[in-house]
Amino acid sequence: MAEIVIKNLRKEFGSFTAVEGSSFKIEDGEFFMLLGPSGCGKTTTLRMIAGLELPTSGEIYIDGEECGRKPASQRDIAFVFQMFALYPHMNVRRNISYPLASQGMPRAQIRDKVAEVARILGITDILDRPVGGLSGGDRQRVALGRAIVRDPKCFLMDEPLGALDAEFREHMAEELRALHDRMGATTVYVTHDQLEAMQMGDKIVVMNHGVVEQFGTPQDIYDKPATMFVAGFIGSPPMNFLRFHGRVAAGATEIAMRHASFKVPQTRSPFEGDMALGVRPEHVRLSDRSTFRGRVLASEYLGTTQIVTVQTQDGQIKARVPSDKQVRMDEAVGLEFTSSTITLFDAQTGHALRSELNEGVLAHG
Repeated sequence: MAEIVIKNLRKEFGSFTAVEGSSFKIEDGEFFMLLGPSGCGKTTTLRMIAGLELPTSGEIYIDGEECGRKPASQRDIAFVFQMFALYPHMNVRRNISYPLASQGMPRAQIRDKVAEVARILGITDILDRPVGGLSGGDRQRVALGRAIVRDPKCFLMDEPLGALDAEFREHMAEELRALHDRMGATTVYVTHDQLEAMQMGDKIVVMNHGVVEQFGTPQDIYDKPATMFVAGFIGSPPMNFLRFHGRVAAGATEIAMRHASFKVPQTRSPFEGDMALGVRPEHVRLSDRSTFRGRVLASEYLGTTQIVTVQTQDGQIKARVPSDKQVRMDEAVGLEFTSSTITLFDAQTGHALRSELNEGVLAHG
């Protein structure tokens, strides 16, 4: 397998910049997620790694070799598409064996490799069936089999589960991760689904408008968002933001807003201007003791928890609380935040202010 290094990657289509200055490293054997909304540049980045698009500038290293200008056929990668891209006139066996047959591999060796891949994917019983009559899950397994059978340096996957229904997509995500762990393959996986990325990935790059907003482990990206975009994109519900104009001194552990003050992780540098205080719903508590108060607008029952929406003088807050907590519409409630989890942002740039919480977070800019 292979390490992949991206340096200052840029892709322009005429006057439109699809990817701007991306840099990150994918370790050998890592399951790596490219995450972001539609049009953010994640698929374009994947296609440049694959050689299906040539970069305008920047470098792509696969297994130590710079290959940004090499065609896809010379990169030893396997690409799995969202819509399977199978040959409808061939059965499962011939679809999987086609890459090996086109390379002139002996028939006996092809037969053995196809049988091995079929065992790994659990599709031995459908090898002689036409692909047209298969379920979406089985067709995706066949597409994976065609990629695996080549033993490439790395696997590139462009939303491979996007065409499946929600329940089966979750099941296939578990299967894909288990398959990756068995093979130890370097895998680069594009998705717009943050739950899929958090569930499957060892590392995640979050992209927006062609720019890498943050790069790190799922836990770092969730707990230490580098930008307001990341904080709002990751999490369901996303992070709450209370916007205000204020000043913090270097080393400050408390922030004063118009109607309340909050303990915060110690700040590293002074700042004055438009800010946003960010806190995730699970770190908000309803408390009769708190002087920071608001009125209940809605409650969404989720089984073991409920999401309570509270309107305060400083903005709207969602709290994830136990489902047996009784709240009434328009009830006045107090709110407390877990201070160690609060993130302060520069509201104009969207970047997190450096503190004990987000020290060392990687972000664009």
